[in-house]
Amino acid sequence: MNQLISNLDLHAKGLWFPVSMSIILLLIVIFIPQKNITWKEIYITFGIIAFITWFCDGLIGRVFNLLDLGNPKLTGLGEIFCYTFIPTSLANLYLNYFIEQNKWKLAAIFIPCSLGIDIGMTLSGYMVFHGWSLIYSIIIYFFTYGFFLPLHIRFIRS
Repeated sequence: MNQLISNLDLHAKGLWFPVSMSIILLLIVIFIPQKNITWKEIYITFGIIAFITWFCDGLIGRVFNLLDLGNPKLTGLGEIFCYTFIPTSLANLYLNYFIEQNKWKLAAIFIPCSLGIDIGMTLSGYMVFHGWSLIYSIIIYFFTYGFFLPLHIRFIRS
């Protein structure tokens, strides 16, 4: 039991930030009125975005060691929440309001929100960069909100 608790990395500096953001964003997705997305699309988006996020963690965080979340030797609770719920919730919130005509307006809202979460995780001490830059994050967010998510929802609906 002690090993299980130790592996959750509950004493990581800044753990409160990703856990709080995950819970808040997930609750918003669950309770916000659906405008342009169905529960089926939320379910599919959750799975696809979670897979991509965990894959990128393996590549960026493990293989290239460009950043660490919490204890670099453990995949703790904060990392699980961070990679599972924050990107998926943001993607579903974006798609809830997405129509082709407002794609760039939404991107202009969600890119700074995503960047704010990155900065919050850095300032809280939970995320530490080792060669990663917020510029890379901005490029990824631009691609995600400007191109990938609109293509993703079109593919699901086709």
